[in-house]
Amino acid sequence: MRRTASPISLILLGLGTFLLVLAPLLAWYVTPRAALNPINIDQTAVYRGTGSVFDTEQVKTVPDQRITVTQRVRGNVEDSERSDGAAVWDVTTTVDTDKSLPAADPHDALEFVPHRWVMDRKTTRPVHCCGEKPYIEGEAYLKFPFDVQRRSYQWWDNSLGSTVTLHYQGTKKVQGYTGYRFTGTVAPAKVGTRLVPGTIVDEPDRPQVLAEEWYSNHGIELVVDQRTGRVVYAQVGPKRTLRAPGAKKDAVVLLDSRKIAFTTATQKDAVRLAKRDSGQLRAVGETLPIGAAVAGFVLAAVGGVLVVRGRRRPESTDMSDTPEPVLTM
Repeated sequence: MRRTASPISLILLGLGTFLLVLAPLLAWYVTPRAALNPINIDQTAVYRGTGSVFDTEQVKTVPDQRITVTQRVRGNVEDSERSDGAAVWDVTTTVDTDKSLPAADPHDALEFVPHRWVMDRKTTRPVHCCGEKPYIEGEAYLKFPFDVQRRSYQWWDNSLGSTVTLHYQGTKKVQGYTGYRFTGTVAPAKVGTRLVPGTIVDEPDRPQVLAEEWYSNHGIELVVDQRTGRVVYAQVGPKRTLRAPGAKKDAVVLLDSRKIAFTTATQKDAVRLAKRDSGQLRAVGETLPIGAAVAGFVLAAVGGVLVVRGRRRPESTDMSDTPEPVLTM
């Protein structure tokens, strides 16, 4: 008897070997290339809360005002493609009260701040090019890096013009979705100057004063999707004041709120996107590699056994042992 490998055994062995090779490729080659910050982003986040706001018409600070912060992020695809691996995002932030909403022109808002953030698409670290303004630093801004760790991060605070340390505080559910929670505060700091009438900063004898603008934050709370770094909940407590030059105390409050947070609609949209993106990365990085490895092992094992065993075939019989009759004349 002799053994020969059947076609099905060779197919099973080949397919199993292919899947075993594919599994680590998906995990170690495809996944890092799939975890990239997009260049064609177009998203809007809305924060809402109550607080005190300086009314320019009444020339005084008015309490218990509803405050709406709208932050729109749009990717500049053309500049991103020329940036050699960076994502260029143009960001506009507007602060409004009910008096200025809806505004036909964002410049009519209580505050309007345009800026540009350029980041490495893989690491989310700032990249200083492409008309970046301001000079952003730190490990995260608007979103965290992929694969968020349980540690403190340096978060860029655009109002402060510097980074803030956000500390890991466990997990928290947002709209039924669990994320990592980070918190931090900002101590009062001078962030600029503003030319105002002297009466506003308790200097009535001076028609105009280059007042000092101070900023602090009662508390920053962010809940972040661990896999993608997407912020699914954000809460801030900004305070902006003016002081006379060299003064130790605030003269007037421009904005003060203990809590301005994502609206329910923004939370739901952020959770939906986090689930989608996290699910895609999980499929490429875990589900498919594990499935391919298990299936490949089983198929290769079955194919190998069939190849070893082969298909038994009888040896061909040779009739030469039987003497042939001699033809005689």
